[in-house]
Amino acid sequence: MPAGPPLGPRTRALRPGAGDPAPGTGGGVVRWANAYLRSAPSYGSRDSRRSRHPHHSHRSRHKTVLAVVLAVALLVGSWLIEHGAKDQRPPPQPSRAQAFPTPGEPLLGPRRDDHAVPPLPRAQPTRVRIPGIQVDAPMTPLGLGPDGTLASPPEDDGNLAGWYADGTPPGAAGTAVVAGHVDLANGPAVFYNLGALKKGDTVEVARSDALTAVFTIDAIEVYDRADFPSEKVYGTVGPPGHGRAELRVITCGGGFSAEADEYLGNVVVYAHLTGVRHPPGLLS
Repeated sequence: MPAGPPLGPRTRALRPGAGDPAPGTGGGVVRWANAYLRSAPSYGSRDSRRSRHPHHSHRSRHKTVLAVVLAVALLVGSWLIEHGAKDQRPPPQPSRAQAFPTPGEPLLGPRRDDHAVPPLPRAQPTRVRIPGIQVDAPMTPLGLGPDGTLASPPEDDGNLAGWYADGTPPGAAGTAVVAGHVDLANGPAVFYNLGALKKGDTVEVARSDALTAVFTIDAIEVYDRADFPSEKVYGTVGPPGHGRAELRVITCGGGFSAEADEYLGNVVVYAHLTGVRHPPGLLS
């Protein structure tokens, strides 16, 4: 894998600019309400005698205000139902407690009590499951983009993850890389909640050989794009081809720049192989 960030800049069009009303709210509702006011009957103006009585004038104003409030509430409620999932909140980011104990701690070298199991033969991954955040997604192979960074999965399916097909497949000896979008223009995507994972959570990768590689998470860290630690993220444990089976799951994160309309960094999950599930009826 090359130096530099694993994913190219991820932009989105989910957040309106500062001062701009969200679609269907703000100026849109005000204009609709003004139009309603212009077309609404004026209960106190058609009968001059009624308009001179405070009781009738108060009641007419009350009806008009109530109608406008109900109309605005209806429109805002409809917009929230349709769009609420898109801009509801920023994706969660990992806390310092989920990082490695010492900043800059090298990944290379043995760890005690990690319950690692021997690597599996090479086989293509077909699906990734992360029970802790309810992810269950098909996988597609990824290559490198023109700038040398890992290409992003296609954007026509938000529930799609990719793996670096020219590198190590998940479960084999070495470091496998899985990547996916945090969100798309229509809302959260497959790895939106990646930053909410905890140490000890599991990542399961189903493979074309019918085996499921089970990885245990060692740490979740977030990095600025300019300071992405390529060697730490992509480094292998032990001699090439004879080391542990490691996994990295990567998405965008590290805060969002409204001015640049892109995320400022990446969230990286570090995990290693701790179990293998065989299909029913097949002895291990």
